[in-house]
Amino acid sequence: MTTKEQLKEERDKIVKGLEETYKRLVEYKKQKKSPLIVVKNGKIEAVDPFSILPTTMYKRNAG
Repeated sequence: MTTKEQLKEERDKIVKGLEETYKRLVEYKKQKKSPLIVVKNGKIEAVDPFSILPTTMYKRNAG
Protein backbone atom coordinates (compact mmCIF):
# COMPACT_ATOMS: atom_id res chain seq x y z
CA MET A 1 0.00 0.00 0.00
CA THR A 2 1.40 3.35 -1.00
CA THR A 3 1.49 6.44 1.15
CA LYS A 4 -1.21 8.05 -0.99
CA GLU A 5 -3.50 5.06 -0.49
CA GLN A 6 -2.82 5.08 3.26
CA LEU A 7 -3.68 8.78 3.48
CA LYS A 8 -6.91 8.24 1.52
CA GLU A 9 -7.88 5.33 3.78
CA GLU A 10 -7.13 7.37 6.91
CA ARG A 11 -9.07 10.37 5.58
CA ASP A 12 -12.06 8.16 4.76
CA LYS A 13 -12.03 6.75 8.30
CA ILE A 14 -11.92 10.26 9.78
CA VAL A 15 -14.80 11.44 7.59
CA LYS A 16 -16.84 8.37 8.51
CA GLY A 17 -16.21 9.09 12.20
CA LEU A 18 -17.24 12.73 11.82
CA GLU A 19 -20.43 11.72 10.02
CA GLU A 20 -21.30 9.25 12.80
CA THR A 21 -20.61 11.93 15.44
CA TYR A 22 -22.90 14.38 13.61
CA LYS A 23 -25.65 11.77 13.41
CA ARG A 24 -25.39 11.08 17.15
CA LEU A 25 -25.41 14.81 17.94
CA VAL A 26 -28.61 15.37 15.97
CA GLU A 27 -30.27 12.38 17.64
CA TYR A 28 -29.18 13.65 21.09
CA LYS A 29 -30.48 17.15 20.40
CA LYS A 30 -33.83 15.71 19.28
CA GLN A 31 -34.10 13.66 22.48
CA LYS A 32 -33.36 16.72 24.63
CA LYS A 33 -35.50 19.02 22.44
CA SER A 34 -32.57 21.39 22.35
CA PRO A 35 -31.50 23.54 19.35
CA LEU A 36 -28.23 23.10 17.51
CA ILE A 37 -26.13 26.25 17.62
CA VAL A 38 -24.35 26.90 14.32
CA VAL A 39 -22.54 29.69 12.53
CA LYS A 40 -24.24 30.53 9.25
CA ASN A 41 -22.92 33.32 7.03
CA GLY A 42 -20.91 34.67 9.96
CA LYS A 43 -23.93 34.80 12.29
CA ILE A 44 -24.71 32.54 15.22
CA GLU A 45 -28.07 30.81 14.78
CA ALA A 46 -30.13 28.26 16.68
CA VAL A 47 -31.45 25.48 14.45
CA ASP A 48 -34.36 23.25 15.37
CA PRO A 49 -32.98 19.67 15.31
CA PHE A 50 -36.30 18.42 13.90
CA SER A 51 -35.83 20.58 10.80
CA ILE A 52 -32.58 18.91 9.69
CA LEU A 53 -31.68 15.43 8.53
CA PRO A 54 -29.57 13.25 10.84
CA THR A 55 -27.12 12.65 7.99
CA THR A 56 -24.56 14.68 6.15
CA MET A 57 -23.85 15.01 2.48
CA TYR A 58 -20.08 15.01 2.22
CA LYS A 59 -18.72 15.34 -1.28
CA ARG A 60 -15.02 14.71 -1.70
CA ASN A 61 -13.02 16.08 -4.60
CA ALA A 62 -11.59 13.47 -6.92
CA GLY A 63 -8.04 12.60 -6.16
